[in-house]
Amino acid sequence: MAIDIITNRAERKWTRSEQLGRVLWALARPLFRFSPRLFWGWRRMILRLFGAKIGSDVHVYPSVRVTIPWNIEIGDKAAVGDYAILYALGPICIGERATVSQYAHLCAGTHDWRDPAMRLIKAPLVIGNDAWICANAFVGPGVVIGANAIVGAGAVTMKNVDDSTIVVGNPAQVLGKRSESGIR
Repeated sequence: MAIDIITNRAERKWTRSEQLGRVLWALARPLFRFSPRLFWGWRRMILRLFGAKIGSDVHVYPSVRVTIPWNIEIGDKAAVGDYAILYALGPICIGERATVSQYAHLCAGTHDWRDPAMRLIKAPLVIGNDAWICANAFVGPGVVIGANAIVGAGAVTMKNVDDSTIVVGNPAQVLGKRSESGIR
């Protein structure tokens, strides 16, 4: 099967208002990126201005890369660490008190490899309350990470992770369950 690049490039993946929003976001990004680290409220405000639903006391570091802010929802007291990527082609929902560590990559978009035109799929991604996505982890499109779950450093998660489950590795495999006293 040959890839149909012409059809892929001709397909309208974004409405005119989405395209305009993306241009405006690109122009506003320096206000986000070059803000001092402790200006949490400033970055929350900028994200909200672009349609993101951001809870209270959320910490998003200035080096975080947000593709489409209006596809982002972050619950109260959550944190997104340095150089994390929120590739929000589709909706990304990060629960309350969840942590997305440095260099983690949340990817809410892919292409239908079965279709010769490789059409864009904007798949939602959910990170549950109190979950922890560790450094350099990758969470793929359409994946739900359960409440209180941990995706270990460098893990590649392409399938849902149950509540309180710890996964590690590439591909991610279950290490154990998270409990109040540690791994069980």
